[in-house]
Amino acid sequence: MMTQIKAVIRNSGDTLFQDAIGGAALVVMLLVALHVPGVA
Repeated sequence: MMTQIKAVIRNSGDTLFQDAIGGAALVVMLLVALHVPGVA
């Protein structure tokens, strides 16, 4: 099973990195949206 996981990570390295950046951007947007009502 570990060899399969390593193979998936090796084969989709670029996409995995882009997905991580997209997920981080979503978290940032969520945190900003939750704090905006407190500012106004």
